[in-house]
Amino acid sequence: MSVSSIDVALFRRMVINGAVNLKNNHEEVDRLNVFPVPDGDTGTNMSMTVTSGIRELEACESSSIIDNAKVLSRGALMGARGNSGVILSQFFRGLYVGLKEIPHNYLTIEDFTNCLQSGREIAYKAVMEPVEGTILTVIREAIAAVKEQSFETIDDLLACYLAAAKKSLENTPNLLPVLKEAGVVDSGGAGFVKIIEGMDLALKGEILTAADAQPQVAEAKKEEIDIKFLYSIDFVLELKKPDQFVEKELKAALSLLGDSLSVTREENQVKAHINTNRPGRAIEISQKQGEFLSLTIDNRKVQIANNAANQQVATATPIAPKKEFALVAVCFGDGIVNTFKELGVDYVIEGGQTMNPSTESFVEAIKQVNAKNVIIIPNNSNVIMAAKQAAGMVDGVNVAVLRAKTIAQGYASLVNYNPDASLDENVEAMTEQINNVTSGELTYSIRDTEIKGVKITSGDYMGISNGEIVVSTAKKEDALRDLLSKIIDDESAVVTLFCGKDVTKEEMKFAEKTCLDINPDIDVELIEGNQDIYSYIIAVEK
Repeated sequence: MSVSSIDVALFRRMVINGAVNLKNNHEEVDRLNVFPVPDGDTGTNMSMTVTSGIRELEACESSSIIDNAKVLSRGALMGARGNSGVILSQFFRGLYVGLKEIPHNYLTIEDFTNCLQSGREIAYKAVMEPVEGTILTVIREAIAAVKEQSFETIDDLLACYLAAAKKSLENTPNLLPVLKEAGVVDSGGAGFVKIIEGMDLALKGEILTAADAQPQVAEAKKEEIDIKFLYSIDFVLELKKPDQFVEKELKAALSLLGDSLSVTREENQVKAHINTNRPGRAIEISQKQGEFLSLTIDNRKVQIANNAANQQVATATPIAPKKEFALVAVCFGDGIVNTFKELGVDYVIEGGQTMNPSTESFVEAIKQVNAKNVIIIPNNSNVIMAAKQAAGMVDGVNVAVLRAKTIAQGYASLVNYNPDASLDENVEAMTEQINNVTSGELTYSIRDTEIKGVKITSGDYMGISNGEIVVSTAKKEDALRDLLSKIIDDESAVVTLFCGKDVTKEEMKFAEKTCLDINPDIDVELIEGNQDIYSYIIAVEK
């Protein structure tokens, strides 16, 4: 199929197909993480970002391509997770900016080119210090290749854009030495290419269906797997326009909402089943095709349903006046969460290293704390962009985002928080404390690699200091000893170790003794953080 313009229906098919293709390949993108740590989540973050946009798109009743692009942009913006997810959301915002003034209800070849150019410009503006060899490079070089040529069809234009994006992606290791050393291409760029691939397939008439979501851990508890999608929906639909119904398109739209999807057609009726956490959206999407002849929704965890049914309706309470200050932090692990709350954090967004929270999560947190001034402590370098994006989205609140890139930095910063000081004074004091702490983490490797001269074998324990792998060895005790010797010195005054779920009482004693062996005058604090993946998260303060 060759087309010279993109109407509303084709626009929707293209972006939905792009989202489905990324979702089906997000684990492949996750594995491109530079550090061989079992928390690579770029593909997951980008998939959740674009899927958030698609959900809003599916709810859009307008036949205007501008309105459809607007809700897609808004949904992606609110669902943006991680740095690559935020950049992707800004790319979609750029598409909307590029077409919102067009006088017709379709995209010509020139319009589409302008949208892609606008996507590039807005994406770059989202990053204060753009780094080449990333998703930004792929977006820039892809549109640059398109602008050098002229095209007769949208098909040819997108094929050129995709080919240039793939070429740019393959070159990213030559622009970022850390990628070449790890033997991978940029994960954000790879996720972007998957989206464009899906869009290209839609132009060729190949509509994809999202594969059923699989548990990330093979040994996950059965209960956790069973309630991944809480509601089971079955329906029979009488088609409104049988001649115009495309079964693959309904499948594609529903597949982004859950798993165990089946859609079958018999003459003018469609029978479907899906497990989902968004039953209302699934019904909305399906109802556009016709009238329900039967519809059942079952809660897959009856106990939760019964408890919910027995809950009393909460009585309305007066709106409390805004307090002067509130702290919002991103943490993972029960012990770490409790520690941050004990130190004065008003609202904890659980996540961070293994699940980056969305822009919408930060917006909701800012609203919930009901304060005039809010300080966000991200505790992760891949969370800062989403936090900053949310900071300007709530009216009437002054929001500051600390440059706390680790749990250790965020923990240390709380020492200098003073609720009686101004917002600027607090940010300055807390930032000063961040600069006086050395961060350490101990985790394990999931593949063989070499990074900055450190040879790493799959299964090794790795010591990370301020974001760099400084030691890798087969035994946990050896790795911990080597790491502590690199981050503790004669000027160190306090060391705090958040101990993970895998750390035994004996290992905690060993960790304390090792710290004191290195510096007998240091104060050692052990906290049962109960975090996954990281055996130890360490803060060393002067």
